[in-house]
Amino acid sequence: MKKKSAYQTGLEKYNRIHPATNAVFNIIFILLSVVCIFPVLFVLVISLTSEQTINEIGYQIIPQSVSFESYIFLWKQHTMLFRALGVSVFVTVVGTALGVLLTTSMGYVLSRPQYRLRGFLNWVVFIPMVFSGGMVSTYFVNTNLLGLKNNIWALILPLMVSSFNVIICKTFFRSTVPDSIVESAKIDGASQLVIYFKIVLPISLPLLATIGLFLCFGYWNDWFQSMLYIDDARLYSLQALLTQIMNNVDYLSRNAASMGVSAAQIASSLPKEGMRMAIAVLIVLPIACAYPFFQKYFISGLTIGSVKG
Repeated sequence: MKKKSAYQTGLEKYNRIHPATNAVFNIIFILLSVVCIFPVLFVLVISLTSEQTINEIGYQIIPQSVSFESYIFLWKQHTMLFRALGVSVFVTVVGTALGVLLTTSMGYVLSRPQYRLRGFLNWVVFIPMVFSGGMVSTYFVNTNLLGLKNNIWALILPLMVSSFNVIICKTFFRSTVPDSIVESAKIDGASQLVIYFKIVLPISLPLLATIGLFLCFGYWNDWFQSMLYIDDARLYSLQALLTQIMNNVDYLSRNAASMGVSAAQIASSLPKEGMRMAIAVLIVLPIACAYPFFQKYFISGLTIGSVKG
């Protein structure tokens, strides 16, 4: 017992932090938190400020008057917004699930030294990361060959697998999954699919959480695929629809003088600046609410392989 207590005292002495150093670290992290949170609060405040106040006084941290005209204007488009929200949720969920499955399976195959085509496929994965095929060729393949024009799969397939994520998976599997585990499973008669789903994936939760977060944020924030491949308004994602609304508001505001009297009045009354910030809030809010749930599984994945005393 004396040795154990002396050992614990030694660890505590080795890992101790001086109170002054601890206070400095706390101040630094508080400042960093404020720096991260302040822009979000500032955007929210501007979205709740009337357009007239912004034009007369400018941006303010504390608005003189609170106005919901930007959100009321967006709520009038609630039918389109809810439909676009459903499209974004479907694309994000399906794309993330399929992307994680394909990316990790490709990375696992490339990490096995016994695979004969490993060298060739490594170049196949690496070259697109350095040299792009170009937008014209990509558009031609996706529309003419694959028939993805005005198809919801045009929002999923182009972003499903990236060379960068495959290389991350390959490196993780090569450094984390021992060859002895795979060989032992083969001796016991397990097939490659059984090894992959029942042995490799359960010990690769940090990788699954990381790739899943990358794909989830990529799908949720994407609007470019809708601009390229979607002409049907029913298939617009939330980001593409809000971008189109913002562009229409900007167009009306810039060309109000050349319109009729009623159109000019409508254009001048539109909450242009508040609309931009309200759109940013609507885009960030759902993923910000979902992130704590992802973070919980991400942290549990990081600690599942740790040694517990």
